[in-house]
Amino acid sequence: MFSGCGGWLPGRGTRLLSILVSAEGNYATGKPLFPNVIARGEAGASAARLGQIAGLAGSLSRWATAITGRRFQPRAPRAAAVAAQANSLSSAQGAAKLDFNRDIRPILSDNCFACHGLDAKKRKADLRLDTAAGAYTAIEGAFPIKPGNPDTSTVIQRMLSKDEDEVMPPPDSHKKVTPAQIEILQRWIKEGAEYKKHWAFEAPVKAAPPSVKGMVKNGIDAFIQARLADAGLSPSPEASKETLIRRVTLDLTGLPPTLAEIDAFLADSGPDAYEKVVARLLKSERYGEHMGRFWLDAARYADTHGLHLDNERSMWPYRDWVVRAFNQNLPYDQFTVWQLAGDLLPNATVDQQIASGFNRCNVTTSEGGSINEEFVFRYAVDRADTTMAVWLGLTAGCAVCHD
Repeated sequence: MFSGCGGWLPGRGTRLLSILVSAEGNYATGKPLFPNVIARGEAGASAARLGQIAGLAGSLSRWATAITGRRFQPRAPRAAAVAAQANSLSSAQGAAKLDFNRDIRPILSDNCFACHGLDAKKRKADLRLDTAAGAYTAIEGAFPIKPGNPDTSTVIQRMLSKDEDEVMPPPDSHKKVTPAQIEILQRWIKEGAEYKKHWAFEAPVKAAPPSVKGMVKNGIDAFIQARLADAGLSPSPEASKETLIRRVTLDLTGLPPTLAEIDAFLADSGPDAYEKVVARLLKSERYGEHMGRFWLDAARYADTHGLHLDNERSMWPYRDWVVRAFNQNLPYDQFTVWQLAGDLLPNATVDQQIASGFNRCNVTTSEGGSINEEFVFRYAVDRADTTMAVWLGLTAGCAVCHD
C-alpha cells in the first residue's frame, strides 16, 4: 500500500506516509470509533456497497463495545443516510460516470468471477467476465456485454430472467444480484462498459477540485464537500480547538498533548495556529518513533530471532535508522532504494548499509538440528513475499510454487 507515495510522488518525503496511519482518536470522546468508514462510504463507494458499509460500521461498533465494555454506535443520521443511499442509485452517484474498479468489479467479483473469471479449470461456458476481451466476445452470436446496449447484453438478460435454468447467478450458487446492482451494471454498459486494470496498475489522473459551497481550506475539502452535497448530507461541525489538538497530536506522535500544549494552542488566536502545531509535531522526535512503528510492523521487525530459543538479536540499528528517516523526512525514493539494496550502492554509507537490514528482519533460527538448505529457501520466500507486500501492496505467495 505504500507504492502510491513512491510511484506517484518520487522524491517526496516519508511524511506522506503519515496519511496512511492517521487515527481520529474518537474513542476518548464516546463518538463512533470508525466514522471515516461511513464517511468514505457516503462519499465515494458505489450504491451497491453502501449497505454493506453501514452493516460493517454496526459490527465494528458492537465489537468495540464487547472489547472495551463501553457503548459505541454509528451516528444514527449517517447510518440512516447510508441505508437510504443503498436504495437510491441516482442520489449516491449523481451524474458522474461509473468507475469499473469502484462500482462494477465488486459486483462481478462477488457474483460472477467464480465461474467466469481467471481460473480456467473452473470456468464455465468458456466465458470470462474479468476481462474486456472475454466480456465483449460473442458466444453463439450473442454478446455477454455489448458496450452501449444493456438490453442486448446477455449478462443482463440472464440476471433478469425468471427461469431457474437461465437466471444468473444460478440458484444453487446461493448468490443473488440485487435490483440496485443490476441497475448499476445496466448504466455502466450504457456508458460504454469500460474495463480497467487493478487500481494499483492504473496510472493516477489528477482531477481539478470541484467548485462547491461551504468551508473549503484545501483541495481535499472541495472533493469531500462535493460528495456530501451529492448525497444530500451536511458536514459535521468543525471540531473545537481542544479536540483538534488532541486528534492531530495523537495522529502524529501517538501521544496525547500536554496541558501546557493545549493551553498554548487555545491562547494562540492567529490564523496559522493549527499549522504551527503541526510544524512543531513534525519536528518532534516522537513523530519518527510513532510513524516508524507502523513501518517496522510491515518490515516484520523484531528484537528476537522468532524460532527455537527465540533469543535476542541486534536489529536495533535498523529500528533507529527508520526513526531517523522519518524525522529527517528522507525522500521516499531513497527510503526505498536504501532498504532494498543500500549495501549494494557504490561507496555505501553506514546509514545505507544499515537500511538494508530490512532484508534481514525475517524470522531466523539458530537451531543446531535445522537443515541449512530448507531455511535458506524459507528466508528467500519470506523476503520476496514481504518486499512485494510492503512496496506493491500485492502478495507474491503464489510465486513460491508457480512461475
